[in-house]
Amino acid sequence: MLACRLQAVSCRRLAPYPLYPVLSMTLCLVCDKKRSKSSTSSASSLFPLAPRTVRIVEVGPRDGLQNEQAIISTETKVELIDRLSDTGLQTIEATAFVSKKWVPQMGDSTEVMARIHKKPGVGYPVLTPNLKGFEDALSAGATEVSVFGAASEAFSLKNINCSVAESLDRFQPVIAAAKAHKFKVRGYVSCVLGCPYEGKVAPEKVAKVARALYDMGCYEISLGDTIGTGTPGSTRAMLLATKAFIPAEHLAVHFHDTYGQALANILTALQEGIGVVDASVAGLGGCPYAAGASGNVATEDVVYMLHGMGICTGIDLSSLARAGHFISEAVGRNTQSKAGREILKKNDQQTTEK
Repeated sequence: MLACRLQAVSCRRLAPYPLYPVLSMTLCLVCDKKRSKSSTSSASSLFPLAPRTVRIVEVGPRDGLQNEQAIISTETKVELIDRLSDTGLQTIEATAFVSKKWVPQMGDSTEVMARIHKKPGVGYPVLTPNLKGFEDALSAGATEVSVFGAASEAFSLKNINCSVAESLDRFQPVIAAAKAHKFKVRGYVSCVLGCPYEGKVAPEKVAKVARALYDMGCYEISLGDTIGTGTPGSTRAMLLATKAFIPAEHLAVHFHDTYGQALANILTALQEGIGVVDASVAGLGGCPYAAGASGNVATEDVVYMLHGMGICTGIDLSSLARAGHFISEAVGRNTQSKAGREILKKNDQQTTEK
């Protein structure tokens, strides 16, 4: 595999473009050193509205592991994050500073932050639902935090025991404290396409909560299909409503694959100009407050699709697949990533042939 290396831009390695054999060189739509005009024009003409680069926010170490019944060792969490840091990912959500009573899997957040090898150019945001969580994160050396709300009243009450409006009020001191320390703050909105208690969620509700977080100072709003019921049609309607108040460059998408719609929904989001996608290595995850919701879309599958579209991510797929294999073995089940499985198979065959 060809390597594309930049000093100032985090585009590092890309898999060959798999859909068009005539374009044999590695595609990188940021770096001019290793691309041809024909490859760029082909990719951009096929998907004219999609961004040429996409930043993946890896949520596996936090969102992916938080619902595991068996406690994962700190050593395993640290090794997973370190492996992910070596893949070319720019953003890895490391942990959450939350109540150990409610989310025991995140009880070692301070130790995790102390032991990971923070790589230059990689961000390690943490989830902080309240001021105490922020203060603990600050003491642990975090420099970027996230807050989370819901577009559904019922889900908000079940999840954080308050109404949507009350949750937004709670975030104000957290965001103010983060801004005072020059932290970046990311906002999550859950249940943007469906709620386990209310059913369908109106796009206008999503837009209202997202706008409130944006107006408070969140630099980026991640829109989450928590139970994975969204389709390309509902995804587009939700994004159009939200983009009426927030520029696309300040939005991200976060899909679960319960109904097998995640990649199709991501493609829809790309065509709406969204350039940030949350994903979880090996498809880990679910939501502890949304029974039956399956895992997040697998990072390996998302990256494989993006590279096939000629979109630059800066991620080495082989390294990513190995990280997925590592954590899948650690939690005692097979990876949920189809691309990850095939990449590992292919790598094993090549090793055997040598």
